[in-house]
Amino acid sequence: MFLGLRHLRQGSEYGHSRAPRGAASSNAANFTGDGCLTWAGGFVGNGYAAQGNTLVSAETVDAMARSFGSGDGRPLAEPLLGALIAAQAASGDRRGQQAAALKVVGRGRAYGGCDIAVDLRVDDSPEPLTELARLYDLHQLYFGSTAGKQWLTVDPELRVQLAAALAKLGYSTGEFKNDLDAWAGTENFEERIRGTDRLDPVIIEQMQRQAGP
Repeated sequence: MFLGLRHLRQGSEYGHSRAPRGAASSNAANFTGDGCLTWAGGFVGNGYAAQGNTLVSAETVDAMARSFGSGDGRPLAEPLLGALIAAQAASGDRRGQQAAALKVVGRGRAYGGCDIAVDLRVDDSPEPLTELARLYDLHQLYFGSTAGKQWLTVDPELRVQLAAALAKLGYSTGEFKNDLDAWAGTENFEERIRGTDRLDPVIIEQMQRQAGP
């Protein structure tokens, strides 16, 4: 038995408690006290645990587990978000929807070497998962990454196009690198800039969209 679950069993709130435990290995555990509001329970998979209480039915947790368990190597936040959406579609909380949150940690995986890769929450919304997905899209825009093989080579023609776009946006010193760095810093895209020979296509799309036709 995991140490945390052993301590929980000894506590005064034992019957009303839920405690998941996941690990990068196959070790995972789940506990649901018999005082939790129905439906309450969980599922333990390979390295993860899914659980809930005050649910419409067990299908909520089953759908959550099925969705997460079918992850295909995407960033962890995406199968987690997908699992929440699948759980809600299956039946969800019997009180309806109000809040949702998504948090992922990993050593040095975030902005500036921070360990908190994703930390998003919606506290009060009629459609919290829709709003959470919107916030995650914004998070990926600013802090996500594109595989290096997908970056585009900045040939002379593209360089002229980008310089013209930067000029429309007010960055027109004549020094392409300086103008690009200034725009990226202003728009919080500095994590997606690595010189001027090759550029993240997300940067190009955003710049052209802002500059207009």
